Amino acid sequence: MSNFQPAAFHRFGAVAVRLSVELGRTEMPLRDVLTLGEGSTVTLDRLTDELLDVTANGRVIARGEVVAEKGRFALRIVHLVGEDGQDVPPAAPATDAPADPPADVAEAL
Repeated sequence: MSNFQPAAFHRFGAVAVRLSVELGRTEMPLRDVLTLGEGSTVTLDRLTDELLDVTANGRVIARGEVVAEKGRFALRIVHLVGEDGQDVPPAAPATDAPADPPADVAEAL
């Protein structure tokens, strides 16, 4: 899920993994399902501004938002998900700014 790739991982690079994105779920009585037809609307359990879960072989690995790319639906990853199911905090961006000088140097300035 990151750019970290130990040397042993290179041999697994061609292994296919099924990624899925679920828009939402609902439960409804069978009698209502049997009445569905063209133009029917099914309300799902997610709000329109909620991030969608990205799963790899059934396990949530990330959360993202729907975007359009070259006329197709796509998903922009917003958060990665850790082993515990919680969002992984983003890595601190690298900065080119110099570190603060030590206190004794700062006092001399």
